[in-house]
Amino acid sequence: MLRAIFLLLACQLAGETIHRLAGLALPGAVIGMVFLVGWLALVPRERPTLTAVTGWLTAHLAVMFVPAAVGLVDEGKALSGDGVGLVVATICSTLLTMVVTALVFRWALHRFAPPAQPAEAGEPAA
Repeated sequence: MLRAIFLLLACQLAGETIHRLAGLALPGAVIGMVFLVGWLALVPRERPTLTAVTGWLTAHLAVMFVPAAVGLVDEGKALSGDGVGLVVATICSTLLTMVVTALVFRWALHRFAPPAQPAEAGEPAA
């Protein structure tokens, strides 16, 4: 179990190091995930142990958000002054993200979908 945790942390550290040294546009966590996928492709015997560790981490994921919630509670003055603006900005950015994602998906669907086959003479049109 410790070996699997070490593997996760080593991939994360390697990704962050590459990100900072090379100045890549990809976040270090993404680079670390690429390293992890590569490692799992080369050493498949790690998968069961890593599956157990990641299952445990996922089950206790809520505990990892406690410091962020405490930080929000600690910033009561800032939230009382700018809370409405933060809520409006969060809602607007979420809606904008959803609209842009839908439009890009729609564009990609039309752009990359295979062309429709013409209907045969005796077949009804779809």
